[in-house]
Amino acid sequence: MSHTPQTAVVADIGGTNTRVAIAKGHDIVETSIKRYKNASQTGLTQILTDYLGQNAVNPDAACVAMAGPVRDGVGRLTNLDWAIDRDVIARATGASRVAVLNDLQAQGHALASLSGNDLVPILPRESIQTDAPKLVVGVGTGLNAAPIYSVGNSTVIPASESGHVSLPVRSEEELRLRDFIARKHPEPGIEDVLSGRGFERIYAWISHEAGQNEERPAADIMASVHTDPLAMRTVQTFSRILGGYVGDLALITLPLGGIYLCGGVAQHFAPHLTMDTFGKAFAAKGRFTDFMAQFPVHLVANDYAALTGCACHLEELRH
Repeated sequence: MSHTPQTAVVADIGGTNTRVAIAKGHDIVETSIKRYKNASQTGLTQILTDYLGQNAVNPDAACVAMAGPVRDGVGRLTNLDWAIDRDVIARATGASRVAVLNDLQAQGHALASLSGNDLVPILPRESIQTDAPKLVVGVGTGLNAAPIYSVGNSTVIPASESGHVSLPVRSEEELRLRDFIARKHPEPGIEDVLSGRGFERIYAWISHEAGQNEERPAADIMASVHTDPLAMRTVQTFSRILGGYVGDLALITLPLGGIYLCGGVAQHFAPHLTMDTFGKAFAAKGRFTDFMAQFPVHLVANDYAALTGCACHLEELRH
C-alpha cells in the first residue's frame, strides 16, 4: 500500500462561516485556508466549486465537518438550512474517498495530532493514559460533547447531542435560573445556558435578580468583567455550571486520556476556567470527589483543529 500522502480538500462548516483547506496527509496547508461567509453562498457545492477552481487541485479525498447531526453520510446543519450529503461532495470535488463528520467528531480525530501550544492546561494532571478514552466538549454557538475511543488502529467517535440534555439543578439558585430560562424556552436544556447566547441569558437573569433587568451582548459582558460585579458573577456562574456538566460527562465516559474543551466560547473563557470555580464544580461529586482528580482537562487552542481532524480521518480511512 502506498504511503505517499494523499491530497484532500477539507471543510469546516459553522453557523456563520465555512473554512476550506487543502490537506497533504495529516497536515493542513495553512496558506490554502480560505473562509467563506455562509450568508453569501447558496450552499456547500458553490463553495467547493469556487475553492477548487481557484486552487486548481484535483483532490483524492474530501471530508466535511459540520455543526449538526450526521447519519449515513448525510447531515443538516443546526443553524443553517443546508443539507450536507456525501454524494453531493463527491460530485463537487471529484474525490473518490469522501466523508462527512459532526464537528465534534472532527475535533476528536484531531487530538492525536495536537501538541505544544495547541493545548492549554486547565486542570493539569501528572500523567495521561494515551490509549484510554478521551472526551471532547465543544462550547460555542451551541454545546455538544463526544467520547473518543482507540480501537486497534481505528478511532471511534460515537455521535452525540449532549448539549440538549435537561438543564440540571443543583441548588435553589440554579432552580431560579432554570425557571427564568423556562419562561421563554420551555424545558430548557444545558445548551440554553452553556453557549454564547446562554452566557447572555445568565447575565439577564442575574441582572433581573438585582432588580436591573438589563440585557447585554456577550462581548460587552466579558469586557466589563473586572468593573461590573454582575458580569463577574455571570462568569462565575457560567464556569460553575460548565464545571459540573463536564464533571458529569467524565463520570459517564471515564476519559482517562483527557478532556478537551474547544469552541469560541471555551477559548474566551480560558483565563477564568483556570480559577477555582470551574475546578471545584468539576470535582464536586460527593464521595467521588477524589476520584475526579485523575481526569486532565485541556483547552484546544488550535483554530484549525476541525480541519486537521478531517484530514486525519481521511488518512485513517485510507488504511
